[in-house]
Amino acid sequence: METSLSGWKRSCYCAQVEESRAGQEVTLMGWVQRRRNLGGLIFVWLRDRSGIVQLVFDSAQDAALQEQAETIRHEDVLAVKGIVVRRQEKDINKELATGAIEIAVKELKVLSRSENLPFNLDEDTDKVSDALRLKYRYLDLRRPQMQSTFMLRHRVAQLARRYFDEQGFLELETPMLTKSTPEGARDYLVPSRVHPGTFYALPQSPQQFKQLLMLSGFDKYIQIVRCFRDEDLRADRQPEFTQIDLEMSFVEEEDVMQVNEGFVQLVCKEVLGMDLPLPLQRLPYAQAMARFGSDKPDTRFGMELQDLSGAVQGCGFKVFADALAGGGSVRAIVLEGQSLARKELDRLGELVKTYHAKGLAWAVLGQDGVRSPIAKFFSEEQFASVCQAAGAKTGDTLLMVADASDTTVCTALGQLRLELGRRFGLIDESKFNFLWVTEFPLLEWDEEAGRFSAMHHPFTMPMDEDIALLETDPGRVRAKAYDMVLNGTELGGGSIRIHDSALQEKMFGVLGFTKEQAWNQFGYLLEAFKYGTPPHGGMAYGFDRLVMLLSGKDSIRDVIAFPKVQNASCPLTEAPCAVDDKQLRELGLKLDLPEGGEE
Repeated sequence: METSLSGWKRSCYCAQVEESRAGQEVTLMGWVQRRRNLGGLIFVWLRDRSGIVQLVFDSAQDAALQEQAETIRHEDVLAVKGIVVRRQEKDINKELATGAIEIAVKELKVLSRSENLPFNLDEDTDKVSDALRLKYRYLDLRRPQMQSTFMLRHRVAQLARRYFDEQGFLELETPMLTKSTPEGARDYLVPSRVHPGTFYALPQSPQQFKQLLMLSGFDKYIQIVRCFRDEDLRADRQPEFTQIDLEMSFVEEEDVMQVNEGFVQLVCKEVLGMDLPLPLQRLPYAQAMARFGSDKPDTRFGMELQDLSGAVQGCGFKVFADALAGGGSVRAIVLEGQSLARKELDRLGELVKTYHAKGLAWAVLGQDGVRSPIAKFFSEEQFASVCQAAGAKTGDTLLMVADASDTTVCTALGQLRLELGRRFGLIDESKFNFLWVTEFPLLEWDEEAGRFSAMHHPFTMPMDEDIALLETDPGRVRAKAYDMVLNGTELGGGSIRIHDSALQEKMFGVLGFTKEQAWNQFGYLLEAFKYGTPPHGGMAYGFDRLVMLLSGKDSIRDVIAFPKVQNASCPLTEAPCAVDDKQLRELGLKLDLPEGGEE
């Protein structure tokens, strides 16, 4: 077996062999997708990243070559020279892009042999365990459907670079080894050998550096950048992920939003063939929560939340009365045309409890009357007005949550809405609904820490008219912040930044930092603000999330070449792993593990 190319040069990719090249010699290289031995003829499908072409080995033409072809196995790597031949009309394979031609092979090199695969690459991915696919990720990535996804990822990255370059942005890099700072998720720490006992942090985002670039006068910055967060994983989270990160000087919210609308419009046109009308819908945070129970609402279906607080005033149901007395609300959603069974309603009650609601009140409006454990607390007229306020009619199921916290009510119902939307097929999966959520609260109360924390990050500018509230009522301060949402997923978020050193120090004070702590952690940024800072703002997209949604995947794991699993480990490389004592001594580290080893 000759494994060297010996000067052979590939003519083109497999799927690029066109019918117009009939009669010409080509040199192709790739993997064996399948082989059929019909005695005097052997047919081989040769695959590369472009697709498949059929090779033909004919014993009548070359018996030695035929004998060599009989040794070919699945996933062997071949190089072939042959003549492009038009197939007869009856033999055309319309399922292949190259189905009108085949290659009559004249020479063959088997460049590499493959052992039996741990799983069949022709199988549907749902028939192969995720653990096996990730352990042999390099094989999984050979699947055409996987390669198609990563080609889409590449294309979106190139569109981003092209678009933002045309808009005057400069692609600039920021450090991977930086300073650990509080707020946000846990940092990944890197010990320093040169400075024993000290650590770098891998960046959770380039936030502070891109602000410093604005101070440096670059005006418009763009970067497709790796970020790292040590947090619990879920479908759209990984410990290392990619952002399209950008920042602009001398701008307000609308300027940043407009340039980013242009980008998603281009992506939709080039990738989906869809004309996205602009401007995108703007939905203030308070309205998003009140209507959809989410700050990233899925607007592909209705079932919006309805406030029943006025309609239930004075009823005899203590749960509702206590919620209203505590300053909260009673809200509902209506599942139209469905009469749910008690067992199913109980399961839904358990669902809302996971979002801190105390329970679920319900009413099934049947043709033969109302079935509800709370109907007895209402007069017939009052219950009719409740149904009218909710928009519920005969044949529907009315689902209600009450609590002294509006946030709890809205969040629980919002999650219930999504569950019912999925379960009853109410979501139009063909739609791509973009919108902006704006006017976020600047701060949120952290019960565990007993103080306010930044809803986005501590560098977000408050609304001008709300700045005075920082000292008197911080919880009411709105931010100059905006999130772009697609089909119920946050694609990216950004804000106008604080560019005044005194205001930034005040913000740190509201977050519980002393002046000394603020300067110790962020002194370089506060110092930089002293030397002329332009108003600036920006945004960062979750690049993996964007590709996930464009490609119709359910998890960002499917759009990252070598992802981690839920415990942040890599089945392929078996990272993280122990290191030897010599490496630890060089770093001045000594492990103090819990008894019994690592947790």
